[in-house]
Amino acid sequence: MINNTNFAHWNRIQAKSLDAQFVNEMVTGLNCSPFEAEAIVEKVHEVYTPLLETSQGLKPGQIQMTVVDASVAPNIPLVKAKQRLVTLTLYAGHKDIETRKQGSVPELRQKRLCRMCQEAFQQGGLLTLEDLANLFNCGVRTLVNDLETLRKKNIVPPLRSTIKDMGRAITHRRLIVTLWLQGFEYSEIALKARHCVDSVANYVDKFKRCAALFSAGFDVHTVALMVKLSTPLTQEFQRVHADFKGVPHRVLELEEFLKKNRIRSLKRRSQP
Repeated sequence: MINNTNFAHWNRIQAKSLDAQFVNEMVTGLNCSPFEAEAIVEKVHEVYTPLLETSQGLKPGQIQMTVVDASVAPNIPLVKAKQRLVTLTLYAGHKDIETRKQGSVPELRQKRLCRMCQEAFQQGGLLTLEDLANLFNCGVRTLVNDLETLRKKNIVPPLRSTIKDMGRAITHRRLIVTLWLQGFEYSEIALKARHCVDSVANYVDKFKRCAALFSAGFDVHTVALMVKLSTPLTQEFQRVHADFKGVPHRVLELEEFLKKNRIRSLKRRSQP
């Protein structure tokens, strides 16, 4: 439900910003008109934003937090896991204000969840649901519901549970493969799955290899060992392969891949 009944509320929130303070100083201190003050603010942003973005200090709305390093394997207990200090944007100023003004509290929380997970991942760390529950002062169950809502939009934030194929949540790799089967290109999938193009290509290639081995009659555990994937993810790939319903050109692409692998296998067997 959108609540726009109290416009003064949003005006007060927007007034509590550095931009508003700067505009007020220009108007009252230098006798500028509001229009001139806004123009000066825009020019300041244009000139100084590149410098501020590379600054090592925290910006307004940012926090620093210790999270699990992205390189830590899923079988390592958190108490023994390598940690990494990351900078997260808890409050993004007018962007968050507009989201809350036009939407709802859950929508704002989901936007922040995606943003902070991506920021941590880009800095080499991974957030957990417990981390986010502490940051947002809410229950883990609330976040599970948020993730379910995001998955319906084909959005899977890079949490430790999804990146490392842990828990019962759908993995980002399964999402990537599903989107590929639906006909999306690597660049489109990278945007939807919050991942880089090279990783998308790598995951699709591993799915193809799994499909080839399943077609050859290998069981899940053998396929997982040969492709170097976790057993749960290999089982997910097996289900995706069994229910394979891709668009025509993806069906043809996968069939060509399977044929090439059968030919290679026959050539190896025929060699003395």
